[in-house]
Amino acid sequence: MKEGLLWFDNNPKLSVPDKVGRAAARYRAKFGCQPTTCYLNIADFDGRTEFVGEIRLQPALNIQRNHFWIGIENRVLRAA
Repeated sequence: MKEGLLWFDNNPKLSVPDKVGRAAARYRAKFGCQPTTCYLNIADFDGRTEFVGEIRLQPALNIQRNHFWIGIENRVLRAA
C-alpha cells in the first residue's frame, strides 16, 4: 500500500476492531471508497482477528502502537 490514512487512537476503552472501524469511517468520508487493508503494530494485533468486516488486518513492525495505516492494498498481478 503506497497511500492511505494514518489513524491514531489510544483510547483504552475501545477494542482494535472498534478503532479500525472508526478509521475506516474516516477513510470513507475523506476518500469516498471502502478501504481493504489496515496495517497495525504487531503488539496491537491479537493474532486471531484477521478481518474487521472486509478490511484485512496486517500486523507490521514499522507501525507504532495505537496507529492504524488504512487504505486500499495495491496488488501487482504478474502474467503467467
